[in-house]
Amino acid sequence: GRHYENEDQLVKAALKKAGVLERIEQLDKGIDSVMTKEFDEAGCVLSGGESQKVAVARTFIKNSPMKIFDEPSSAQDPIAEYELFNSIIGEGKDHTMLFISHRLSSVKNCDKVFMLEQGRLIEEGTHKELMERNGSYAAMYKKQAMNYLAIENEEEVIA
Repeated sequence: GRHYENEDQLVKAALKKAGVLERIEQLDKGIDSVMTKEFDEAGCVLSGGESQKVAVARTFIKNSPMKIFDEPSSAQDPIAEYELFNSIIGEGKDHTMLFISHRLSSVKNCDKVFMLEQGRLIEEGTHKELMERNGSYAAMYKKQAMNYLAIENEEEVIA
């Protein structure tokens, strides 16, 4: 059963912010669908990217002072990833949020970046400071940016 009168609205708003509401509403039982076949044969199996969005939506509802996101967008394409991170950061005003990510484009807007290598802290600062320092972070960021540009250019050629 429902705990709050407006619980459905809260759930739908969180799913919408995470960009997965339309997909969930297409399911036979909508937001009441079971999200696995493990316990219910009629359960729904979402794609990796959809599952990530549902997990992020859950963090929007959970009112905790700290939220940890471990590769929250690894199954997203660059555009979906950008939109998901903007939603997460937009929701984070009243929370301390820790992102663990190999995709540096996703940590650009964070207050502070800590770069680890083999479990050791090798650089820390804002994205801008780390780019100006021109060390490991900047090198990796530029390499990833080139890969994104290569993907975008390939899509234009294919289209």
